[in-house]
Amino acid sequence: MALGLASVALVVVTCRGRHEGPGSVHPDPVPAPVIDAREHEQAERAAELGVGPEAKQILFGDLHVHTTFSPDAFLRSLPLVGGEGAHPPADACDYARFCSGLDFFAVTDHAEALTLEHWRETIESIRDCNAAAGDPADPDLAAFVGFEWTQVGTTADNHYGHKNVLFKGTADDELPARPIAASGPLVDAMRATQINAKTIWLPLIDAEEPSRYFDYRIYRKEIAAMPDCPSGVDVHDLPAECREMAATPTELYAKLDQWRLDALIIPHGTTWGFYTPPGYTWHEPAESHDRQRLIEVYSGHGNSEEWRNVSAAERVEGKWTCPAPTAEFEPCCWRAGELIRERCGDIPAATCTARVEDTRRLYVEAGVSGHQVVPGTSVEDWGDCDQCRDCFNPSYNHRAGGSVQAILAKGATFGMIGSSDNHLARPGTGYKEFGRHGNTETVGARSPRFDGYFRGRDRKRSAEPERFDSGDRSIPPFAQAYLERQASFFMTGGLVAVHASGRDRDSIWSALERREVYGTSGERILLWFDLVSGPPALTEPLAMGSVVELPSDSLPRFRVRAAGSFEQLPGCPEWVEDRLSAERIHGLCLDECHHPADRRRVITRIEVIRIRPQVTADEAIDPLIEDPWLSLPCPGGAEGCTVEFEDPEFASSGRSSLYYVRAIQEPTPAVNASGLRCSGEGCETLDVCYGDYRTEFDDECTSLNEERAWSSPIWLHPVRVVTP
Repeated sequence: MALGLASVALVVVTCRGRHEGPGSVHPDPVPAPVIDAREHEQAERAAELGVGPEAKQILFGDLHVHTTFSPDAFLRSLPLVGGEGAHPPADACDYARFCSGLDFFAVTDHAEALTLEHWRETIESIRDCNAAAGDPADPDLAAFVGFEWTQVGTTADNHYGHKNVLFKGTADDELPARPIAASGPLVDAMRATQINAKTIWLPLIDAEEPSRYFDYRIYRKEIAAMPDCPSGVDVHDLPAECREMAATPTELYAKLDQWRLDALIIPHGTTWGFYTPPGYTWHEPAESHDRQRLIEVYSGHGNSEEWRNVSAAERVEGKWTCPAPTAEFEPCCWRAGELIRERCGDIPAATCTARVEDTRRLYVEAGVSGHQVVPGTSVEDWGDCDQCRDCFNPSYNHRAGGSVQAILAKGATFGMIGSSDNHLARPGTGYKEFGRHGNTETVGARSPRFDGYFRGRDRKRSAEPERFDSGDRSIPPFAQAYLERQASFFMTGGLVAVHASGRDRDSIWSALERREVYGTSGERILLWFDLVSGPPALTEPLAMGSVVELPSDSLPRFRVRAAGSFEQLPGCPEWVEDRLSAERIHGLCLDECHHPADRRRVITRIEVIRIRPQVTADEAIDPLIEDPWLSLPCPGGAEGCTVEFEDPEFASSGRSSLYYVRAIQEPTPAVNASGLRCSGEGCETLDVCYGDYRTEFDDECTSLNEERAWSSPIWLHPVRVVTP
């Protein structure tokens, strides 16, 4: 027995594994008639809604996609979670063309773990993808290079969040030599050698499929071996082989300025409480950088749009404290105290009260690891604390201070997009509502044997709270935040739609820069939103994303046109089956492709949101956000509709206003659309959709969902009328 274990251990130590390569892009383009049919149908629908023939076409894409070059994505590929194996950058290209049928996409792996070799391989794979797409002036797909700057703060004060950085070109002189990582605890965790030490024994535990664990060890060693670049040195003078880092957005912007390249910076997940400390509010300057023109309102991690006047922690006399619950919101720090209260038993009331208060304080101090303060709890114990109860598909532990509405109310000029944030190289996963494992970020141990790699040590129920120690290596990095609870909030991904003058990358980039874009929850909803009257010299409508000065006595009038997405046929179109093997369709597309039928779904209503940005930084934002300001029925059925509205209060308000619209589609089933699936008053009962073996792998956990599209705003600034 001992000899057998020693032999296996020797294999574990000596097996080398393989470098994670970029894969190979399929050489065949999408057939031209397929692209022509898409464009023709859209032009017909636009004409029926009164959009002129000179209008730009709407193209759909995904600008937030990870491959197994990202460490969290690599973990998802491992057998212990039922992983599918490698999904490199080439898979993202093939998925976008053959499975999801997109017009453009970007790979944005985490810069904190991108070695120089993987960065160069990503660039070459994107070039191969563009080469396979045909004529650069009219490609079937435009692929962009990017990376994610993945910053995580330990408190609400030093947290800035995640930003994708995209580049227009793909030539050597159009791209930086290195991606730019965020310094701090996350990059340290991604490089931690302790993770290698823990995973060295996985081939013993999962001996039937050991090779992928050897590959993972090689991957971790490559990350750990990469030295950090010296600080305070111009990017052009840094050593060729080092990890470049920026601690704050200001440092990131400065480095991008030094590179002098065409780039866009897109914040995302701004309400996602998985990694965002309680009490967080957006605290960047409103006009932080001219490259930061867009924000991701929706992804596979849920909806970041909606403001609510609630918080999971609040500052009192300079200290972070736990706020009391309301009928609409229960802070998790408060729930933590109540869980300890239930365990007080026969101890004196004063002692119990002190213990409860201590628990709430420790929870707030622990930030995203607050659940570790109360040992021996289940997902059900926490109910729906920190959740937005009336938001559409809210992100987990919804941090309202980072909502897009709050950011716009603070004066930011952001266009709205959606994307997926998929970690299996699958851009545009929302084309069909299936694949909870694969098309969403759902992950968990495939059997009880692997619980320790996601839930940490078995912590016994205690009547007293425990201070969280971030250096406790018995708690895996992904268990330090509450991954297990978050599984009920993973959605299929969103999309970004652009109004572009052509299919080429220059036209797509131009639309992104001028904010003539909108986001969707994954459906290919058609949406136009224009200012049609108000400025005296207006000769043609001004599209979403426009910033307009107009006389202060104006009566602005807007027009919205919308049509629903196509219903989907099962399986894949014949042209996909002609190009990909059945095995490839199964492994890449999960046997389902974007396969539109002839009928479009119905848009039921148009909601108009009006926000009047702050005049001073201390002005309360709650009264400034009117959601919805108007709700207009969409009477056109499956053909779509056109509606118009005015703001007669613009002149009397005497202040700037912005307007954006939501096109709401008829209810259809969607993965995880009901979150924790609460029932009873105050979420007394939960029907948790676990990411691990406790919920059947093929249970899609679907509920009816009103899919939607969010336009970029139109900003109106009054100019005083001077009479002669």
